[in-house]
Amino acid sequence: MVGAPSSPVVNVYPLANYTFGTKEAKMEKDTSVADRLARMKVNYMKEGMRTSVEAILLVQEHNHPHILLLQIGNTFCKLPGGRLKPGESEIEGLKRKLCSKLAVNSPSFPPNWQVGECVAEWWRPNFETVMYPYCPPHITKPKECKKLFIVHLTEREYFAVPRNLKLLAVPLFELYDNVQVVFGWEPSRMEWLILGVWNEKYDHS
Repeated sequence: MVGAPSSPVVNVYPLANYTFGTKEAKMEKDTSVADRLARMKVNYMKEGMRTSVEAILLVQEHNHPHILLLQIGNTFCKLPGGRLKPGESEIEGLKRKLCSKLAVNSPSFPPNWQVGECVAEWWRPNFETVMYPYCPPHITKPKECKKLFIVHLTEREYFAVPRNLKLLAVPLFELYDNVQVVFGWEPSRMEWLILGVWNEKYDHS
């Protein structure tokens, strides 16, 4: 175990511990980063700044951290999550999104999402892919605030993924060279975040 005693610790289990199935297809509103930005601009005119939440789900394989990502089509990946409804809390909104994307639609498998701490907050000043871990002081009307939460996985889980999506376990070393093209993020954004959290707060022995 690493980190100070007061630091939260997340157990990260082997990918082979988890079972993956499918459920009915769920059509995505955006099939590319460009589509997402265009829709965000339209919604901003109606509702103002977008507030969104995303989940960091960690597993390990070959003693190396992997992050679970949803793949849409062949070129676009994202963390599970999405936009909050008006008045919805961050935790409840993230649980709703996780149920929609990853939970089994059966009373025999009730979801028990254990949402942990918020490990990052990103701001989008303009309708562009670039986001910052702070709101630039000259920006008075940011377009989006996105918060990333650790979601604690138990030792055994069953995931049900919509048939038109794929759930990938991506090793962190693959993110750096592909993050801008595939995810629409600035290079090293997720690698910096997860490696920092992994080295300081996780029991990956």
